[in-house]
This record gives sequence, C-alpha cells and structure tokens, in this order.
Amino acid sequence: MSQSAKQLAEFGKQHISRGISRSTNLVIERAKGSYLYDVQGKKYLDFSSGIGVTSLGHCHPKVVKAVQEQAAKLNHAQVNIVFHKPMLDLIGKLKPVMPSTQFDSFFFWNSGAEAVEAAIKLARHATKKQNLIVFQGGYHGRTVGTMSLTTSKTIYRGRFGPLMPGVHVAPFPYCFTCPVHRAVPQKHNIINCCDNPIEQVELLLKQQTTPDETAAVIVETILGEGGYVPPPKSFFPKLREICTKNNILLIVDEVQCGFGRTGKMFAIEHFGITPDILVMAKAIASGFPLSCIVSNKELMDTQPPGSMGGTYSGNAVSCAAALATLEVFEEEKILENVNNRSSQLFSLLNSRVKSLLPPHIGLDIRGLGLMVGLEFTGVPPGFAAAVAKAGVENHDIILLTTGIYETLRLIPPLTVTADEINDGVERLSQAIDMALKKLEKDGNI
Repeated sequence: MSQSAKQLAEFGKQHISRGISRSTNLVIERAKGSYLYDVQGKKYLDFSSGIGVTSLGHCHPKVVKAVQEQAAKLNHAQVNIVFHKPMLDLIGKLKPVMPSTQFDSFFFWNSGAEAVEAAIKLARHATKKQNLIVFQGGYHGRTVGTMSLTTSKTIYRGRFGPLMPGVHVAPFPYCFTCPVHRAVPQKHNIINCCDNPIEQVELLLKQQTTPDETAAVIVETILGEGGYVPPPKSFFPKLREICTKNNILLIVDEVQCGFGRTGKMFAIEHFGITPDILVMAKAIASGFPLSCIVSNKELMDTQPPGSMGGTYSGNAVSCAAALATLEVFEEEKILENVNNRSSQLFSLLNSRVKSLLPPHIGLDIRGLGLMVGLEFTGVPPGFAAAVAKAGVENHDIILLTTGIYETLRLIPPLTVTADEINDGVERLSQAIDMALKKLEKDGNI
C-alpha cells in the first residue's frame, strides 16, 4: 500500500464502527468483471463476489445501463403509496423462473435479513402459531429477530440478548462432521445419510415444541456462513414430509445460495421439493439492495393491508437492476456457464489442491455449482484464515473463510471464464503452499 492508501485505511478504521469485521484492509476504487482495483490501480481476482452479491461480475454493462436510465427516470416510488413499473416488470420476469408455479405472490424488501423477517411475519400471521425451528450452523441475518435464528457463530448473537423467544434448534446434516459418519464412513455418508437430523426434528416436535404451536421450519438450502454444506439428497423430501404432516410451513432461505449460484436458478431445485415460502436476496440485483419473499397468493393474502411495508421496499432502481440481471441470465446463458465452470473447478481442486497436502492433512471439497467449500482437517486453528491472508497479500486473490472449522469458500462470479478459474486455482494453490510452509517453519506440521 502507498502511504495515501494506508492513510485511507487508517481513516476507515478510526471512523467506521468497530463492530464491522473486515477480511482485508484494501481500499477499492473500482471494479470490473471478476476483478477489483485498489486506489493504486493494483488488480485482484475476486473469488468472493461481495459474499455472493455481484454474481454477474462487477459493473455488468447491461445492469449499469439499466440503473443509469432508471435513476434518471424514477429513483423512488414508495411501495405503500403507488405501484411502479420496474417492480411490476420484475415480477413478470421472476414468475417463469420460480421453482414452482405455486409461487405467484411477492413481497420485496432491501436486505436478506429483512426478507427473513418478512417470512417469519407471514408464517406467524398465516398459521396463528408462534414457534420456529431452525438448524444448527444456519445463518439468517443480524437483526434481533434473525440473529435469534442464527447459530453459525456466537459472534453474531453473543451479548445481544435477550433474543426472540420461541426458537428451537435441530442439527443440520453436516455429514463431514457427523459422528455417525466418522464411526462408519463407508455405511453412512452424504450419499447414504444416517437420517439423524430428520429423527432429531421429529424428536424436537415431541419434546420441545408441539406441531400445534410451531409456525414454520426455516432452513438454508445449503449452509452459507455455517460452512458451505450441501445436505444429502434425502434430507429435504423427508423434511417436507414432516412439515406437511404436521401443518408446519417450510421456509427455505436462499439469500446466499439462490439466483444461479448452484447451477440451477434456485438451489432447492436440486432436491425436488417445493417450500411454502422462498427467501431470496444478495445476487438478485447484482449489487443493489433488494430482497424478496415469494409464496402462493392464498398464504400471502392472510395478511391484512398495512401489516407489511418499508420506506425503501422494492426500490425502483434496484428493481431495474434485478430485471436487467434476469435478462443477462437468459442472453448470456449464465446457468450453462456455472455448470461448465463448476465441473472445471471441482476437477482442478481435486487434482491440484489435494496434491499439495501432506498425508496427515485432510480436505473435504464440497458444494454445488460455483458455491464451493474447502474444509481442512489436521491443521491448527487459523489455517484457513492464513490461506486467505496469503492469497490477498501475496497472490492478489480475494478469498473468504466460513464457519467455525478451517474452511474456505470459493464464490467466483457466475460469469467467470475458464482462464479465470485456472488462474484462481493456481493462486489459491500458491496461497495454500505458503500457509503450509509457514506451518512447517513454525514447527506446527
């Protein structure tokens, strides 16, 4: 960093809330496609996508043009006062890509946490029941309501209590850390789940919250902040069955894993079931604040007018960005690229990265599409963070950690090219090699 960049970073540290954590001290001036540029003009390959937000890459020209034109025409039309055309056009474009034709009623808000809050409000209003079931390792936001549902890390909720009551926690099918899998890995694994998490949900309904007082089950299709963990194929059909049998709504949180990230428009499409409420945000508007819940009109109509809303709900400029995003998905065959680049990425990770590791260090490579987790075992605490640090400081790549274990997450843009995947894996490999050499030098390997 030049002195001026250091001064800017120090200014930020002094005047931006200490409660915000930051994985780097970079001061970014501009971005394009898969790259960030700092104030010195130094270029970084971005495998974070702003935590899954800039899925079409930074500043996609079609999205930029739509935003510029909309900002000059109408930048705010309050949703409780008027209809505005960008929202109506967006709904028309969203309906055909929904995972079910049942999804025909939408409510737009600003952030993922607000959308989860809206889903909770809808579930409680519609069922006239209060309790909620969530899953261990889940992340649903940082508002008082949503951090009450979040169990991925204690930092998100520690010392903020008392939290919202009526929340009960069941284990998520995290097969890599499951004691049953570890005891008999050949018998029970992600292909042949032991079904303990499903049994625990059924037990919970007998011991902690009755079906008559349980409004909804809320679950991420793939754990995000909890470690980038996809469940076994059998999990969601069995969970859907439990919810249907007990008249409990199933809310699927796709804030991080939705909008093409897994190779399908929504990750729940991999599992062959339809939730009652679907939550989306992050990538929906390519970097502009917009979130949404969608359900069927019958369920949505249980809420009286005035019970939902917000000053910036469904902002016109953000809706225009989302509409352009969907058009790019069609025109540039984004899902096809995700699946092609996913196959390439998994192949390289299995051949290149695994070969770097000494025999006593394990690596679980998991995920769907371009939502990929790398969990290391046999390494000291902080190893994944050391790899991310080496990546940004020595190899000009932005990598993020996730979860409470030693896990990296790879979130390249959905527009990433084959050359950028090759380059990214090479830079990642160099960062891992550097972190391993430091362990060896420090006598920890």
